[in-house]
Amino acid sequence: MLDNLKPTILSNYQLGLEFAQQQDQNDPLSEFRNQFHIPKDKDGNPLIYMTGNSLGLQPKITKTYLVEELEDWANLGVEGHTEGKHPWLHYHEFLTDTMATIVGAKPIEVVVMNSLTANLHLMMVSFYKPTAKRYKILIEADAFPSDKYAVESQLRHHGYDEKKGLILWKARDGEELANYDDLEAIFEEQGDEIALVMIGGVNYYTGQFFDLKRITQLGHVNGCMVGFDCAHGAGNVPLKLHESGADFAIWCTYKYLNSGPGSLSGAFVHERHAHNKDLNRFTGWWSHNKETRFKMRDEFDQLPGAEGWQLSNPPILSMAAIRASLDVFKKAGFENLCKKSKHLTGYFEFLINQLNNPNIKIITPSNPKERGCQLSIQVKQADKSLHHKLTEAGVITDWREPDVIRCAPVPLYNSFQDIYYLVERLKTIL
Repeated sequence: MLDNLKPTILSNYQLGLEFAQQQDQNDPLSEFRNQFHIPKDKDGNPLIYMTGNSLGLQPKITKTYLVEELEDWANLGVEGHTEGKHPWLHYHEFLTDTMATIVGAKPIEVVVMNSLTANLHLMMVSFYKPTAKRYKILIEADAFPSDKYAVESQLRHHGYDEKKGLILWKARDGEELANYDDLEAIFEEQGDEIALVMIGGVNYYTGQFFDLKRITQLGHVNGCMVGFDCAHGAGNVPLKLHESGADFAIWCTYKYLNSGPGSLSGAFVHERHAHNKDLNRFTGWWSHNKETRFKMRDEFDQLPGAEGWQLSNPPILSMAAIRASLDVFKKAGFENLCKKSKHLTGYFEFLINQLNNPNIKIITPSNPKERGCQLSIQVKQADKSLHHKLTEAGVITDWREPDVIRCAPVPLYNSFQDIYYLVERLKTIL
């Protein structure tokens, strides 16, 4: 790990390519870009890849990690569970400590398993406990669609009307960002009817990084369970899940955590629930006591902590890709990456604002503490043809209807020159 890196300049940005080149030369993390496969255009030129918020790039060591497990499978067969270089029986444990560091949790609070929405449902089995009076679920109005569909289905499963049972924390008319005063007003009016607060830690559309601790305290004071979908936060921002006090959180690993398309999810359960065997949950053999798991005929003996929510033995090839990425994170140091991220994103914001184009508006918070690396850029009077033109110009971004380009300069592999050339090409197209 690169310890005690001094943060680079967080202000006093300058125009011109020379400034971007100088920042890259002074960046102690710049070497990590070379540890990733950067997609290229048809002429072999590196693309400007700004969609790590959708799918992270592949670390070059990932193939090696996968091949190791394939070779153990080929050479050892079932004995790979105990005799492999990284025994499969305990493979998920190789991920726990680094993952816990990244999301700000204790190791007992974290496990890697399943897929994102599956984990959300497993968490709601335990933490959504509706009663006749207290049955509603609160989410942000522009939550990621899968979250909305999941909580609606939970309401229906318990016999409630999702239209009556779903409370939306909406941005005010003419605004894009959710306001905490409005959240407090919701609790004042309906707090005794809300069973679960389930918010996206970083909103996928605006890039707004919510105050997890503040939301958790509001929810708990009003008698609610509180959980977060941190798909756009894990590996991007300092989530500090343990400190937040949240009851649970879930996240994917294929965005900022670079584990490959559709890879596994992470789950957090606060340690105050670690030994509570009375919590309702769905179970499987991998949540059973490790010492007696293979005796097969014992009565269920639940594991403590987040591991107690596992169902099945882990998919090793997916976990190998996660381990590869986490090893890169460990070498770089997550705190160091967060410092660089603020600098990269601040520079990006500076260049966009310097365009002085009345049709362009950044809808992501300008306060670095309220965002990660994603900037959502609203381009008025534009349609998806703008996105297509950027793609043709060698810039890979993400378009969200009706008029927003999402761009994420990821500190592990994006450079200041990436940002400079992105803005220059955007300016030309506009």
